[in-house]
Amino acid sequence: MTDRPDLAAMIVPLGRALMAAEQPVLAAHGLTMWAYVVLLHLDEGPARGQGVLAQEIGADKTRIIAVLDDLQERGLIERHPDPADRRARLLALTPEGRRLRDAAQAEIQMQEDRLLGKLPAADRRGFLNALTALAGLPRDEIVGD
Repeated sequence: MTDRPDLAAMIVPLGRALMAAEQPVLAAHGLTMWAYVVLLHLDEGPARGQGVLAQEIGADKTRIIAVLDDLQERGLIERHPDPADRRARLLALTPEGRRLRDAAQAEIQMQEDRLLGKLPAADRRGFLNALTALAGLPRDEIVGD
């Protein structure tokens, strides 16, 4: 037996608290959590269809349709035919979507900076480096699939 809690036992409550802190910021920007996740993900480049996007962000592909429809109606994302596969649609951020995402993210990260400020500078850097490394691992390396 070890003298520390399991990682999930520490991370899940922290993650839930962080998400709760983000909710008012997202609401002020007219975004749901899933809409924000889509805008963040599309900054990495166009996504090949809603099924691929849903899989990449861990969303149910049938539920993400309403989120994508709303974002498109608001001019925050665009859907274009994929030249490599006319059945598929490429999803991409619009300049307005990028602006809104950046504004929401800046406010969220200001809140996070206040939280991170509770740690000594060296611990803060180590925590962020470790979290970045672990978050970058492929899912199957964590789960063991």
